[in-house]
Amino acid sequence: MTKQAFLSYCLTAYGTFPDYPFEKDFETAVLRHSNNRKWYALVMRVSRRKFGFDSDEAVDIVNLKLPVEMFGSFGVADGVYPAYHMNKLHWISVLLPDAPDDVVQFLVNVSFKATKKTKHHA
Repeated sequence: MTKQAFLSYCLTAYGTFPDYPFEKDFETAVLRHSNNRKWYALVMRVSRRKFGFDSDEAVDIVNLKLPVEMFGSFGVADGVYPAYHMNKLHWISVLLPDAPDDVVQFLVNVSFKATKKTKHHA
């Protein structure tokens, strides 16, 4: 999946546009919930070397939040790795060119739900 295809999916599925909050960085995009501004996805361009490859090729990745019980359900065969540059207990990195589209869509849906504000009942 390309970065543009991923952003288009998020726009269609959730009505969210990317936000570029980092000064002088027009590649790194944050996708947030409109109501609580919580991040559900972070799109970055990173060297494959950061994921253990013997390559300096830059690829688009997306960091997504998963419930703890889902960790270990996906692996490198799916293009899924421990999160780059984020808390590895709660976030994963998906290499967009390596992951099947259906896996990316499933995982972003999980991340969207995992970061949605929940109502607490007393």
